[in-house]
Amino acid sequence: MTNPTETTAPLARGHININVSNLERSIEFYEKLGFEVFLPAIPYLGLTAGDVVPVSTSTSTALGVPPSTQGRACIMQLGDGFPKLDLTEFSRVTPAAPLANADHGLVRICLVSEDLAEEVARLKAGGVELLSDPQPGHEQLGDVAVCRAPDGTLIELLQVYLDRWGPYLSG
Repeated sequence: MTNPTETTAPLARGHININVSNLERSIEFYEKLGFEVFLPAIPYLGLTAGDVVPVSTSTSTALGVPPSTQGRACIMQLGDGFPKLDLTEFSRVTPAAPLANADHGLVRICLVSEDLAEEVARLKAGGVELLSDPQPGHEQLGDVAVCRAPDGTLIELLQVYLDRWGPYLSG
């Protein structure tokens, strides 16, 4: 029996979809960020990391892609949980440019680091493109850097200093 004072959200966390132009190159990039392949497929879409296959009519309808779309995909995860990333390589489609930070809509995902300067140095040494070195956030509540995935997806890298958040958390 559930406690009547507890509230349950109607939705729960799922995953983040990132469309990519080259699945192997993107897997290699996200592995540099600490992700690993969780499942070499997205079973509910009928796609695997292997051969490119036509997407089903129901999948093309649900995702709003042309019926002639083909694809392959995998699910990656960070550690043993969330976030999970669905990397999907579609062919026979004409992609638009990725959104930038000034655009509306989902423009970046955020990953937290305990030592941002060290993480940025490691990523730079691995050839990852960064928009800048870590920058201090507002009131030095955190330090922020942003890197760019091979297809332009922006990934915010954040080191949070929770000991400085008191005025914001005691509301």
